[in-house]
Amino acid sequence: MTATTASTATTLPASSAKRGPAKFIVGAALAAVIAAGAWFALAPAPKAPEATFTSITGEKITTASLRGKVVLLNFWATDCVTCVKEMPMMVDTYKKYAPQGYEMVAVAMRHDPPNYVLNFAETRQLPFKVALDPMGEHAKTFGNVQMTPTSFLIDKEGRILKRYLGEPNTAEFHAAIEKALAS
Repeated sequence: MTATTASTATTLPASSAKRGPAKFIVGAALAAVIAAGAWFALAPAPKAPEATFTSITGEKITTASLRGKVVLLNFWATDCVTCVKEMPMMVDTYKKYAPQGYEMVAVAMRHDPPNYVLNFAETRQLPFKVALDPMGEHAKTFGNVQMTPTSFLIDKEGRILKRYLGEPNTAEFHAAIEKALAS
């Protein structure tokens, strides 16, 4: 005599079977996005690299000497249309926030002849520090800056809060400065 066992298997419709892996993939992707967002939101801002700039007046400016201030480090060039266009806003911003502990260092790119930079700074009466980068070492140190204007907003502790490529939106830029000055 032979024993027979009855087996009952539940078969899912083909559409349900296909949704299982798709739901898993979507869920995993969503979890990865949430985790990445949390990491970026909670991770400490990167420290600005140590650097020593030489201003057009011969003054040595170190990133360490700027600690305790909110700083905009602006890589620019006299032949950059956007740089020239944003300078009046940069001057107004400096005048508005300098009394509260804001500093700006405008670093002229390697290809910019020093006499052009000096002439630009003098004719426009730039009130902030203007430095030269004749060997391109500072542009390399700050992430190999090649496009102008590229600016870094640095907090009082020397951490890079934001990198701007191109002219920043004035209202958002001022809000970021105010927040950094308040902390």
